[in-house]
Amino acid sequence: MDSKYQCVKLNDSHFMPVLGFGTYAPAEVPKTKALEATKLAIEAGFRHIDSAHVYNNEEQVGLAIRSKIADGSVKREDIFYTSKLWSNSHRPELVRPALERSLKNLQLDYVDLYLIHFPVSVKEDIGIIT
Repeated sequence: MDSKYQCVKLNDSHFMPVLGFGTYAPAEVPKTKALEATKLAIEAGFRHIDSAHVYNNEEQVGLAIRSKIADGSVKREDIFYTSKLWSNSHRPELVRPALERSLKNLQLDYVDLYLIHFPVSVKEDIGIIT
């Protein structure tokens, strides 16, 4: 997969790979599979990695990205990382803490795209619904 030719130019002149690797897996799937699958996706040429706090695997996805950076396979700027804001954090004062929590879990300095995961808000105390 040659990701150089499968990008779209954004308004700010950055490029986004049009095909992304999604990291969601049901709770029955061991978290180690997210680590393995994300590494394999990067090795296969995926440069757009899609995850979310609600998937409960940010640590493993972040570790996979960092390990491929550490072994020289990619640079951080080669990876377009998308994360998502969960429905219990839509209030403006909750957005930044939610993003910072994801960055801490991932151990990355930034995300390239941060989306609202689901356009319906829920109360804060409901937490993550899986």
